[in-house]
Amino acid sequence: MFFAKTSMAKWACAPTARPLRVAAFLAMAGLGAGLGGAAVAQTPAKKPAAPAPAQSQPATPAANQAQQAQNAGPQIINVKSEPSQADWTKVCGKDNASGTDVCYTTRDFVSDSGQPVLAVALYDMKNAQAKQEVKVARFLLPLGLMLAPGIRFSIDGKEASAGKFAVCFPNGCFAEIPAVTPEQLALFKKGTTLNVSVQNQTQREVVFAVPLAGFGKAFDGPAIDPKVLEDQQKKLQAEMEKRSDEMRKKLEQGSAAPAPGAPAASAAPK
Repeated sequence: MFFAKTSMAKWACAPTARPLRVAAFLAMAGLGAGLGGAAVAQTPAKKPAAPAPAQSQPATPAANQAQQAQNAGPQIINVKSEPSQADWTKVCGKDNASGTDVCYTTRDFVSDSGQPVLAVALYDMKNAQAKQEVKVARFLLPLGLMLAPGIRFSIDGKEASAGKFAVCFPNGCFAEIPAVTPEQLALFKKGTTLNVSVQNQTQREVVFAVPLAGFGKAFDGPAIDPKVLEDQQKKLQAEMEKRSDEMRKKLEQGSAAPAPGAPAASAAPK
């Protein structure tokens, strides 16, 4: 099919393709391997308090089963818009190799702590000569996920659709829903929440809850002006560099600080 020439790599490498760059902090955020464990990994360790008498008793089998059931259930990750991209963005261009007009409506999302976790794009590809049109949903997801189960997405609790991972890059993996139906497109436009389900390395289901507000307006509206898009990219790049510098400084300060309880260095003998 001629649409195969409009590859994932173009989304990853083209100047207008912001989504892949948001994954640059995934390794530092600890989201690649555990996803849901990122918040725990970033929380400083605390000295455990002395257990209360009531807590000293061994857990009952019923309590163990309840805990296991809770851990086995899906983990919901509510994401929000990347700060420098307040709205869904529509980008249009042409694939000269196939003569296909390509538009995609995309948005980058971060966790509550501001770490990039997900990018979503819905492609609208038309070829007048071949008289073909197809819509494809693509997702950029963190590394460290189980690839074989693929992904599933649903909107506002409607029937879920399955998709597969297509290709991985050093900073993220692409998954694709190859043919979005008119009914699904209508849900994208009018829906409230897009749920993207994957499995992490422990085979636990992780669900990204993506807000869809504003998608329909962007999809049906004009494409963004290239100059505005360029300014957004520069702003995002500057923000990423700032975060990277802040993290580097924190690491340097942490390594220079003496260990708790360690004696201060004595003055050099005269």
